[in-house]
Amino acid sequence: MNAPSPEALRRGWCPSTLKPMETGDGWLVRLHPPGSRLTPAQLRRIAALAARHGNGLIEISARGNMQLRGVTAQSHPELVATLLAERLVDEHEGDGPQRLTLVSPLACPPHPSGASRSDLIDALALAAAIEARGREVAGLPAKFAVIVDGGGASSLDALAGDIRMVATAPGRVVIALADRLWFGPVAEGEAAAAVAQTMAGFAARRAQAPDALRRMGEFATAELSALCDLPVAEAPPQRPAPRRAGLFALGDSCAALVGLPFGRVEAAALDRLARAAETLGCPEIRLSPWRGLAFRGLSEADATTLLESAAADGLITRDDDPRLSVQACAGAPACSRAEAPAMADAAQLAQVLAPDLAEGLTLHVSGCVKSCARPAASDLTLVGEGGRYRVVIGGGARDGALATLDLSALLTRLQPGQDLHARLSAAGRLSGPTK
Repeated sequence: MNAPSPEALRRGWCPSTLKPMETGDGWLVRLHPPGSRLTPAQLRRIAALAARHGNGLIEISARGNMQLRGVTAQSHPELVATLLAERLVDEHEGDGPQRLTLVSPLACPPHPSGASRSDLIDALALAAAIEARGREVAGLPAKFAVIVDGGGASSLDALAGDIRMVATAPGRVVIALADRLWFGPVAEGEAAAAVAQTMAGFAARRAQAPDALRRMGEFATAELSALCDLPVAEAPPQRPAPRRAGLFALGDSCAALVGLPFGRVEAAALDRLARAAETLGCPEIRLSPWRGLAFRGLSEADATTLLESAAADGLITRDDDPRLSVQACAGAPACSRAEAPAMADAAQLAQVLAPDLAEGLTLHVSGCVKSCARPAASDLTLVGEGGRYRVVIGGGARDGALATLDLSALLTRLQPGQDLHARLSAAGRLSGPTK
């Protein structure tokens, strides 16, 4: 197997298994497991491959994708051959999305008893149908995303997507384009076809100006309206923010949802966690968009045991852990584009802002303006620039900054009673005490 050409390693696209992205610490290889699910044995195998062929660092992205860092031109061919031979990835050719849909790792089909924690639709089956139809649509950008929300307790309202589907009644969904226009409702069995038609229309329109139109949000409202034949609908009510870590009841079993601090874990720690899950007989693991792993199909006692094992390794097992409210990219020196050590600095910032983060403050620390870890706005966004950070309140990486500060000044001025903390409070970004 030949190493990818320089053209195949251009910056700014979505990396995959066959087409890695060059970074400051080697190549980043993104994995898409079949059905976005793994067994504990498969997770252990991936940890071993990360240590053998990369630098041993494994990440889970904000879209629930797994990434191996530090792969080289020499190690990549053998890594790919192993991943494909052991069916640890589901990779297809072309520049379109390797995975279109994003579903809660706790998605649970409607229970015959009508259990309250079940979803209103089978979100996993609907996502699989959309994936199959999506591969027939040429011209979709690599970052195109379809959110499939089953309408249960695990809301996906906070996650960004081009198309959003939300179940609002048993077997019925409404569809949003760019989170601006809502259509429906439509029967669950007809939803995949409706989405496929919309994607095809988007791809055809985009083909006329591929460089100018990259995401559905860039379309004018009239253009969006023309993409869907369903009647206009009201937006569904916002649901409470979901818990992102801890113990969950799923019908007749339980799940342990474990978060990775800032989305990163070392191979040895991941192997220990997977080994513990294997010992407990966990049948299935799903990747989480909250940068973690959901271990499903466990008894309550076994799920609790697994969470205790994860906590002992420094992983996130409680929903009030402040690190869950921080999005950070790898930063320098791991990324050659980064102008600040975002991930290392995020750890210190999380400590200073811990009370505010526990109360709901969202923090995004980006090594550069590309904003890979979180394209959307946050309560506080810090953008690396020449070793310092541009400070943005209530915006994204490309919005206007009120100051550019080094880490020391940031840590001081974010303390209660200091000016940046006061600005966050005045902007309504803090829900807890300010002093």
